[in-house]
Amino acid sequence: MRKRKILVVAAAALLVLGGCSREAGPTPKRGGQQAGIEALPVKLDALSADQCYLNPATQVPSGCEKYVTQIDGTGRVAHQQAGTDQQLIAQADALAREVTAFRSAGCTTVATPGGVCTAALTDIAAIVTKLKDLVAQQATTG
Repeated sequence: MRKRKILVVAAAALLVLGGCSREAGPTPKRGGQQAGIEALPVKLDALSADQCYLNPATQVPSGCEKYVTQIDGTGRVAHQQAGTDQQLIAQADALAREVTAFRSAGCTTVATPGGVCTAALTDIAAIVTKLKDLVAQQATTG
């Protein structure tokens, strides 16, 4: 009986951990400090390794909910740290619009790829690519 309980607990742990494989990266720790522009390249690189970024056309939109949430937070940081960089501000604003479009269309519950949800994921991926380029450029030029 004891072995059975151990096996059940181990199986449950594997299921929980297996559900984390689509994560776009570790959850940031809340230390009271906001990630600065210097942290954005790392976060954008982590998010761009997610399948929702790499293959948005084939992803089930509801499976990209966490990715979109993390993208939203990263876009907010980019906007806050942009200063007077109008290109960075424009891309952060565009990202916020696409995140809103994804959520407004109810994509967090859509179980099949296609339509406006896939279009929003595709647009988000394109904006993330532009943001990565702008942030990298800002990091090298100051």
